[in-house]
Amino acid sequence: MALDFSTLPLAFQFTSPGSVLVKIGPLTIRWYGLLIATAVLIGVILSQELAKRRNVNPELLGDLFFWLLIGAIPGARLYYVFFEWSKYAPTPGKIFAIWEGGIAIHGAILGGVLAASIFAKIKQVSFWQLADLVAPSLILGQAIGRWGNFFNSEAFGDPTNLPWKLYIPPDHRPLEYVSFDYFHPTFLYESLWNLMVFTLLITLFFRSLAGKPRLKVGTLFLLYWPAYSLGRLWIEGFRTDSLMLGPLRMAQVVSSLGILLGLVGLAWLYLLKRPLPDVVPTPNGSGESGR
Repeated sequence: MALDFSTLPLAFQFTSPGSVLVKIGPLTIRWYGLLIATAVLIGVILSQELAKRRNVNPELLGDLFFWLLIGAIPGARLYYVFFEWSKYAPTPGKIFAIWEGGIAIHGAILGGVLAASIFAKIKQVSFWQLADLVAPSLILGQAIGRWGNFFNSEAFGDPTNLPWKLYIPPDHRPLEYVSFDYFHPTFLYESLWNLMVFTLLITLFFRSLAGKPRLKVGTLFLLYWPAYSLGRLWIEGFRTDSLMLGPLRMAQVVSSLGILLGLVGLAWLYLLKRPLPDVVPTPNGSGESGR
């Protein structure tokens, strides 16, 4: 017998109040922008605090975040526009309307990694050390940023009648689902998953400081990839708006590669017992995280 959730209390049925937080004359403050700014601010503070614990100059992390923004925001937008070009081709000016949504976290990460690599080379510091310090902030920022999808009524899943169903206004629904009212809140699934990954990474960071176990440089960032990607892999299967390359969901393709590369990197560190290639010699010459 099929379960009917329609008679259950509506406590977990929710809908976006709209994308605009406040509008004062020509000034419009949107939830998406506020959440991104909040995620960046928290990320800088957290990364600098973690840097102090590893005896890394916290000002270096403040400088790094400026570079990350330069690489991540254009990367996130260009990645999205590339796979949705048919939507932007008639009105190219919309490419710059990032406040309306339409960014991709994988594009942001690729842009950020490129920017961080250049930064590490210029400053002559370990890329992997920086990546370890940023990894917890990155996944926490993703957990916060996913709520921007909620306010924009985007990045939702297939129709559902579960108690925590999400109401989507008709003008935001795909044509094939225009007759459905409620959908899987995939933004919520991913936000909760990311919070679990954050808990894992931050716990390992502090346990490493106590030597239980003492992690090698690059471990946290390498672990981030399979930990985050496993969740994204299955959550993406619910999505109705996946970026596609032919029949393939690009987020699932990149997530699969992320799992593979992360595991290969961890095997390199712990099975082969070799430090990761870096722009500078590994701290202490041993591949272990400094205190």
